Parts: sequence; structure tokens; C-alpha cells
Amino acid sequence: MDRKFILTCGSTVDLPYDYCQQREIPVIFYTYVLDGVEREDDMERNPGMLEKFYQAMREGAIPQTSQINTERYIDFFTEQLKHGDVLHIAFGSGMSASVNNAMNAARELDGKIDGHRMMVVDSLCSCGGYGLLVDLVADLRDQGMGIEEAADWAVKNCGRIHHQFFSTDLTYFRRSGRMSGATATIATILNICPIMRLNDEGRIIAYDKVRGRANAVKETIRVMRNHVQDGVNYSGKCLICHSDDPVDGERARAEICAEFPKADVHLLKIGTIIGAHCGPGTVAVFFLGDQRTHEDPK
Repeated sequence: MDRKFILTCGSTVDLPYDYCQQREIPVIFYTYVLDGVEREDDMERNPGMLEKFYQAMREGAIPQTSQINTERYIDFFTEQLKHGDVLHIAFGSGMSASVNNAMNAARELDGKIDGHRMMVVDSLCSCGGYGLLVDLVADLRDQGMGIEEAADWAVKNCGRIHHQFFSTDLTYFRRSGRMSGATATIATILNICPIMRLNDEGRIIAYDKVRGRANAVKETIRVMRNHVQDGVNYSGKCLICHSDDPVDGERARAEICAEFPKADVHLLKIGTIIGAHCGPGTVAVFFLGDQRTHEDPK
């Protein structure tokens, strides 16, 4: 296959590492600290590790994450640039300022190694939505698209990757500042599920609420029906990610498959970096649709 550029991403795509290897997408790994030990984002490389991670959180552990600094990006990009032009799709700026370090590294390296281009795109995405965008750009790369055209496509279409998610345990959203303590406490006591999404800036918006997780799945599908490309005839990829909640993840998968029978649906796991902020029990759905709005998606 004659590929015109190298596509890279961060480990927060929440795709299995084996899949990224199969698609020839080099990954730069985020790190986190748990129980005083710095660890690398796993991406399902070690069976059972994610389950232990979420169990530790249930028992009171509070993982701490950090940005990737400019020096690490320079080292990573330098190695990739030895083999050709590089397009890096970065973890969204609405979630992390790490993208700025990636862009600083790209400016320093662009054209400096065998004349190869070094480009960075802010995905404005997170978790499986970030993974879906990278996967779609990989498709374009494999079809022979050049680096500038692919980067332009990513910039124009990243806002069309919808992120819908919910959780009844809002402890970690509160700790990360995504939700007020009072709102989180009341929602947990009353078994209320806030329905959340990423807006056009890649920031979390809690825009609605329902009682119970079964209703949260139904509301998520209702919103998907209103915004997905081609409606119920959607035949694109839909990624469903969960943080150690296979029951509700499977419930969402089954109902989405029934509602959108042509969709290419995949059930995946939320990794350690995103999981450190959302905690166990989150279910998220990602799909290609219309442009994400700033506030209420209805």
C-alpha cells in the first residue's frame, strides 16, 4: 500500500493498541500516577489491567494524569519523521492543553529532518470520538490522500464526531471540575443520569437528565437519531466505550444495532487516562453526524 504520510495519535484514542499497530498508526503514550507510581496508559496491552485500575478507583484510589511535554513530543516526532511526512491528530484542546506542546514540537521540527513535513491537528475530540476521527483519517491515508488534504479534512470534520455519554456515579466528574459537588450528590442520591456531550469546542456539557441508566441509553439513541449522518440508514462506524460497565455497554450496543441496522458498531473500553477523570460506570457513544453545537444539541 502506497501511503503518502505517517499518521500518529495519542493513547487517549481508547482504541486497542493492537488495532493501532494493525493500521500502522504509531502512538505516543500518556502517563498517570496511581499509588505513587507513574504508569503508562495501557491501551489493553496487559489483560486484566483495566479491571484492576477501576477496582482501585472504587476502593478510593485517585489517579493523577499529566500532559505530554514538548520534549517528549520532539523525541516521538523525530523518530517518525525519519520515515516520511507526519500528521499527528492530537487529543482535543477542550480536554487537555497537551496539544499546544505538540504544536510547539511540530513548529520546531517541520522541514528539519530530510525535508519532511510535520503537521498537527487539534481533534477537538476525546476517548472513542478521538479514536473514530483517527480511524477515519487512516482510511483516507490508505486511499492515497496526501498529508495536507487529510489534515484539512480532519479540521473540517472533527466537529462532526458526536460524543454522547452518561454515568450515575458522578464523583469523578465532580473531582475533575466537570460538575458541581451539589449537582453530583443530588444526581447520585436520586439515581439521575445527566446526559453529557462534547460541544463544538471539545468541552463537556451536561445538557439533560433522566432517571436510571436504561432511560439514559434511550435518550442517547434519540439524540443520535436526530444528529447522525443519514439517520436510521447510517452505515458508518459507531464506537461504544465503557469504563468497566460491560452490562450497560452491551445494552447500548444492542439497542443501537436494532435502531441503526446498517451501522458498523464496535464495543470498546475506556482507558486509564480518560477513566481517571470519568471513573467507573461511564458509557459513551460516538458517531459521525452534523456539526456539534455550542450548547443544547436538540
